Amino acid sequence: MLTIELRPLYHRGKEQIAIHAPFEKEINLAIRRLPGVRWSETHKVWYMSWGKPSYEQIIAALNSLAQLDTRLLKAYLEKRHDVKQTLVPVRPVGSDHVGFKPAFARKLPAHTATWQLSRDNLAALNRFVEQLKLKAYSINTLRTYRGEFLQLLQVLKQKPVNALTPNELRRYMVYCMEKEGLSANTANSRLNALKFYFEQVLGREKFFFEIPRPKKPLLLPKVLGQEELSRLFRALTNKKHKAMLFTAYSAGLRVSEVVALKLKHIDSDRMQIRVEQAKGKKDRYVNLSPVLLDILRSYVRGYRPKPVEYLFESERTKTAYPTKTIQRIFQLAKERAGIRKEVGIHSLRHSFATHLLEKGTDIRYIKELLGHFDIRTTERYLHVSKRALVNVINPLDDLYRNGKVEW
Repeated sequence: MLTIELRPLYHRGKEQIAIHAPFEKEINLAIRRLPGVRWSETHKVWYMSWGKPSYEQIIAALNSLAQLDTRLLKAYLEKRHDVKQTLVPVRPVGSDHVGFKPAFARKLPAHTATWQLSRDNLAALNRFVEQLKLKAYSINTLRTYRGEFLQLLQVLKQKPVNALTPNELRRYMVYCMEKEGLSANTANSRLNALKFYFEQVLGREKFFFEIPRPKKPLLLPKVLGQEELSRLFRALTNKKHKAMLFTAYSAGLRVSEVVALKLKHIDSDRMQIRVEQAKGKKDRYVNLSPVLLDILRSYVRGYRPKPVEYLFESERTKTAYPTKTIQRIFQLAKERAGIRKEVGIHSLRHSFATHLLEKGTDIRYIKELLGHFDIRTTERYLHVSKRALVNVINPLDDLYRNGKVEW
């Protein structure tokens, strides 16, 4: 009996089902009659669109004419499922639904780095992602850790990751620092991901005590002065855009926290803003400025269409405003205001903390307002604040005042 083989095919940017059949009149005629079937001159094969309906139509039309070999198709589907399991789940802002990225939206499974992994290392990646999900790590952490662990698996090729020794991992980190030129922050992130796999997934204790961590550089927050802020806010004419940036500065919010704000989070009775499930899955309250409350009321009353659920809703989707759009709004306002500092919208949060510190606010209170876990993160603003420096006389000024130098 003749054999027809069904194979996966990547053609015209999509997955297809290829029909490899012997040249036989009755079979050829049956294939041509399949709805939506096409001939690929490039691959010299008949094909149909990917999916169960096409598969069932092929089986129904050809099963009585030849023996159908679907082994390659099934093997592809099994591996496709394994690769898909490693994708990072996403929760769109404003949705209670947790789903996966559109499967292989840009690349087909066989064109991804994950597909190229050995069977053992693909299984290891699956266990790694599964453990992160079970421990309810944030989506951002999940995505970062998966990417860093995948970097190691790609280097290993066929060598099983579970067989690595501490010395081999040490040499790998040296390779990352020297050949890949990793920054201290990225190197620490990669170490965290590897530490999680070997200690949390495989249960190996103190697996990384021999590998030193790169010292992170002390990067001071970039802050806008009050005159710059005044110019920035005056550069905005759209009430909604102005309300967004006022909210970010007045409450010291991250841009992700601004877009997640709902109308119900603005508590005018207690003069508080509730920030829900922010970084580290942590809720907190911040003060609601009377000026900001007036600004928000004016915006909500006058803006069309009025927001229904989110404080700042997308007019097109009726969901939370995209963070990238707010970032662009900030950059345009900065350009119009003639501010040349290389700062992003996060500088409004830094400015909020620094200005509070300069006005004498206790740093422990600022820590709570910002939602920091560690006081050392907040203490960075001590290096930026000028409150303690205003009474310090510069030695050059002292020389000039005493007539020791001339200009």
